[in-house]
Amino acid sequence: MEYSVNTRPLLQQSESESDFDDGAATKNHPAEDDDHVVVTDDVKPLFKVREPCDRFNLAYVIFYLLGMTTLLPWCFFITADDYWMYKLRDVNQSSFEIYDLDIDQKSDLQASFTAYLSVASTVPNTLFLVLNSLLSHRISLKIRMVGSVSIVVLLFIETTVLVKIDTDNWQEIFFIVTLATVVVLNIASAVLQGGLFGIVAKFPSRYITAVVSGQALGGIFAALAEIVSLCIGATPVNSAFVYFMIADGTLILSLIAYLVLSRSVFFQYFTKEKEAVSTLQYEPATIEAIDRQPVREISYKTILSKMWVYGFSVWMTFFVTLSLYPSVTVLINSTKKGNGSAWNDIYFVPVVAYLIFSLCDYIGRITAGILKWPRGSAWLIGLISILRVVFIPLFLMCNAHPRHHGMPLLINSDVYYIILMVIFGLSNGYLANITLICVPRVVDAAEQETASSMMAAFLGLGLACGSALSLLLIKVL
Repeated sequence: MEYSVNTRPLLQQSESESDFDDGAATKNHPAEDDDHVVVTDDVKPLFKVREPCDRFNLAYVIFYLLGMTTLLPWCFFITADDYWMYKLRDVNQSSFEIYDLDIDQKSDLQASFTAYLSVASTVPNTLFLVLNSLLSHRISLKIRMVGSVSIVVLLFIETTVLVKIDTDNWQEIFFIVTLATVVVLNIASAVLQGGLFGIVAKFPSRYITAVVSGQALGGIFAALAEIVSLCIGATPVNSAFVYFMIADGTLILSLIAYLVLSRSVFFQYFTKEKEAVSTLQYEPATIEAIDRQPVREISYKTILSKMWVYGFSVWMTFFVTLSLYPSVTVLINSTKKGNGSAWNDIYFVPVVAYLIFSLCDYIGRITAGILKWPRGSAWLIGLISILRVVFIPLFLMCNAHPRHHGMPLLINSDVYYIILMVIFGLSNGYLANITLICVPRVVDAAEQETASSMMAAFLGLGLACGSALSLLLIKVL
């Protein structure tokens, strides 16, 4: 028997009720079939679903923390460069000086570690960001999020333990174990990042800003940690131990925070399927239709046709950024280096190349979340991202050393270089956030998670392509 929803207000006569209708039920002649009710053509929602509030902005803070977690492993591994150089040093040398270590003075493991670290990070991260965008809907959200964070926590604990273990007699094994750890770590980070972008796409745009701003905050955190270690003169081992202990605590806190967030009504409201609510309307509907969850096939071609310009923009943004940062920017020294000033000789590179960039990147992401411009012009965003290519020759003409091929040194001023770095960071942060904000608005609600996961894949491809170009740019100098 077919049922329908009676939405006619009490005391209101429906069009089907008439004094002249022979089959109409009356007071004295009750209806023979009480199972049927009368419906109207009004298609307004039967119930207005009340959106739950984010109490104390708890979800916003947790998304901030989760965003920082996605890039925290990479930031801390890069920041601990002195630690890796110490672990992989030539143990037959009587002394080891970290600063101003020439390429000719490095052991084979030291000289090759950074290149291997880049490959071990970029390749699996990009591959699994792409796979995540294609297969994420086949794996439950809980497994992807909780599983990936748990793996990252365990690997960081293992890395922290190795800090205090003497590895001088098995440096090759330590080298292999570290790179294997980096590979698995980046696989887990890619799954976490893809899942996180997929989730937050279903929330209001301010939560997308929280995630991408949290990522930039991780860079600020790592840069400050490096500067503090330089100030206190900590040994590479002690600095790395403090870095990794802080990372362990942050990652464990992120795991607990996500478990708390996933149980909240606010989180469940935005992550549930919207189609389940769409049947609660003033229109004929069977009980079976209300209870049945619609199954919708994901068409990647359709989604890509709607958001490919934004995907290209985020790819181009990170392609340009990673081609220069940090491989080229870390080579740009103060024009007054060697005059005995601690600022010029010690702090210039970590402050300008890392801290100022990360701060401006962070400010750019927050600004994009406030202005949200231009939301309706994908082509304008794409054009701006293409124009950032001009940063490549500009940075190459700064005071970068060593210069093997006589690239002209035209920007021989610390002030101009710092201004260039500020614009570079601001534009990266702004474009990174505005593209991610716009994508959920150009696809259907059921496509938002997949579209945002695809954006994470474009981002990963930009990182990989930019890292590859950076190797060539260093050779051009």
